Amino acid sequence: MDTSGVLGLVVTDRRGLITGWSPGAERLLGHTAGEAVGQPAAELLGLEDAEGSEERHRALPVRRRDGSLLTLPVSSYPLADGVAESETGPGSILVIGPQPTGFALREREALSTWILEASPMALTVYDTDLRCVWQSDRMRRLSGLSDEERRGRRVTDVLVGPDAAEWEERIRRALLTGEEQAAEIKGRISAVSPSRVFGVSATPLRDARGQALGVCTTVTDVTRASRDRARLALLNDASVRIGSTLDVTRTGQELTEVVVPRLADFARVDLLEVLLRGDEPAPGPIAGAVRLRRIAELNLFEGVLEAQTTAGDFDVYLANSPAALCLASGRSTMYRTEDPVIQAWIAESPARRANVARLGGHSWILVPVRARGTTLGVVMFCRTRETLEPFDPDDLALAEDLVARAAVCLDNARRFTRERTAALALQRSLLPQRLPHQSAVRVASRYLPASPSIGVGGDWYDVIRLSGERVALVVGDVVGHGIHAAAAMGRLRTAVRTLADIDPTPDELLTRLDDLVIQLSAESGDDRDDDPAADIGATCLYAVYDPVSRRCSLARAGHPAPVLVAPDGSAGFLEVPAGPPLGLGGVPFESVEMTLPPGSLLALYTDGLVESRHRDLDAGLKVLLTALTAPAGSLEDLCEHVVRTALPDGPADDAALLLVRTRALDRQRVAAWDVMADAAAVSRVRSESVRRMVSWGLEEAAFVTELVVSELVTNAIRYGEPPIQLRLIHDDVLTCEVSDASSTAPHMRRARVFDEGGRGLLLVAQLTQRWGTRQTSTGKTIWCEQSLPTEMGSVGPEPVQAA
Repeated sequence: MDTSGVLGLVVTDRRGLITGWSPGAERLLGHTAGEAVGQPAAELLGLEDAEGSEERHRALPVRRRDGSLLTLPVSSYPLADGVAESETGPGSILVIGPQPTGFALREREALSTWILEASPMALTVYDTDLRCVWQSDRMRRLSGLSDEERRGRRVTDVLVGPDAAEWEERIRRALLTGEEQAAEIKGRISAVSPSRVFGVSATPLRDARGQALGVCTTVTDVTRASRDRARLALLNDASVRIGSTLDVTRTGQELTEVVVPRLADFARVDLLEVLLRGDEPAPGPIAGAVRLRRIAELNLFEGVLEAQTTAGDFDVYLANSPAALCLASGRSTMYRTEDPVIQAWIAESPARRANVARLGGHSWILVPVRARGTTLGVVMFCRTRETLEPFDPDDLALAEDLVARAAVCLDNARRFTRERTAALALQRSLLPQRLPHQSAVRVASRYLPASPSIGVGGDWYDVIRLSGERVALVVGDVVGHGIHAAAAMGRLRTAVRTLADIDPTPDELLTRLDDLVIQLSAESGDDRDDDPAADIGATCLYAVYDPVSRRCSLARAGHPAPVLVAPDGSAGFLEVPAGPPLGLGGVPFESVEMTLPPGSLLALYTDGLVESRHRDLDAGLKVLLTALTAPAGSLEDLCEHVVRTALPDGPADDAALLLVRTRALDRQRVAAWDVMADAAAVSRVRSESVRRMVSWGLEEAAFVTELVVSELVTNAIRYGEPPIQLRLIHDDVLTCEVSDASSTAPHMRRARVFDEGGRGLLLVAQLTQRWGTRQTSTGKTIWCEQSLPTEMGSVGPEPVQAA
């Protein structure tokens, strides 16, 4: 080890016990100060004749910690009386290592002065009864007590605070065990002095025989360093804990939980009411009286934290109140309770006066909540414990930093609330507000938006009336969340309704919808290839149910399979080919068709109902099956039961559920005739239709029906191809259908004055409420619907309930 230029200083008392050990001595000889102090210098270093009453300079072998001997220059300088004096009298200073030329009396006196007066550590020596027998000049200045005031007193007689008794016990432990004790304690030197933090250590003092003579303690004021560490720890904790959610109220609560009781005993967050709605506050400071709503409040009272956990109460702050002045100036402010502004504000409200009287309070800080140039509210801090010092400028800077961090999180939460509110409003406006009246099925539905942290999704459902008393059932899910997903959902729902109007089969509808999604993705992706919202992906299930034939046709595009609960209570998932999600293209979709018994229950849903972070998909599907077979008084009750069972803690993702109870139309309410491709057949089917109307008790509607049948059958004979069929369906409305083998669709046109034809479909449109045409596998069907007076119409038999 290179020791050139290293100088070691060793201070001893009259008996030769080491009382001081410099870092240079530790580097030269290997012993730490804790190991050396209190040991006889002669035994530790092997220097039998290095000390004395006269100054001496010699080269001597010095024993190192590992037992080896190192020959070094050793100078011994006796100390004058009163310098490093203990009960055993003055000692000496050993200077080990090469010394500068002329290191004599002047330098020796300067070194002694530095050790006992200029050293940054304050020294105190206690006897075996832990009573002070000597203190250094540094300790004298730190305590503010003279030697006469300090001598004979214990630690607990001088230090005021909860750590005093514990530190005295650790000094006793050092005396008894011989082990160095070190700690950081907090307290006051006197009852009127400010609270400070000290770094302390205690080392036993022993004579040559190892007998304990007392304890030497060192004290360093580390108040500033301790406060800096505490502030850094608080800021670090704030950066982790504040803003864990995009919820305004929760963010305010997190701020109060971080600062109480580490910075203040009371904290309150008040925000402008517009912020809670997600609206944009006015820019710049806010002048005059202001109405603020509390979103969080936490106080420490008698050692117990009391929290106001929900946003609710509001307060009107007058123009001269601390909060209003803070918002008007846009600057933070410190107050003492005796300040007129605080006193006037407390006196304004009896409730406030009582609360301050209960909690106390001697120092206040108010900080405006500002983010991106916008004022959002104000945060109030208060110290109530008398053991805490009043707020100082450092506390004010710390409070401003904490509020600035929280302000960004609050503004992010506000912006998210605004977007979520807009997206949710958009989504709800795009979902069916009221399912259309139809008699083919009975339905119940639920839509549950995702948790606020996820954002609004693109789930949707729909029930669409089709011709011939049929009904289309739709459930879909757009990938993603937010306004983009809600807007995409609205476009797809509109597209499905438009496509359903031309009555394609389920697989054909999904094929056309797939093409539309690909087109929309291509259009929205122009020049925005890095925008994830540009791509549109979705899943969909589309089903058509006919109450006349009781046939149900279904197809799905990457969507979960529906559940069928039979009237006997058995339940299972329908085997419908999954198909790819919408937007991939190139893969065909397949439809399946089945006959459903009356009273069957179909459950169409999105994956948010069965998928969860707390369980796998198979478990969620099993829960759904079990819930759907539970007895319920009505379809609405069953729908509510399924949602509560499948999502007991609420949805993590958007979830939609559509329950459908099927019914079968009485065959006595359906009449069908095959029509010959001969003009003479028109008269016959016209007469048959009138007779059937009379048998159904619809005499008042017979005349219009006769005209409609005559026009539609005549058009089919003249422009269509056989075979031709006429069908009347009596349900909530009267439906008239004429089918033929031609795929040519008719067009309504405006006939000129002298035209002999072209008025048939115009007449049908004028006499009925709806009309249209649909393609079939064998041709086309032209249909029209007449509404029936209440006394004439009937919805037919009630649907059969499942067992």
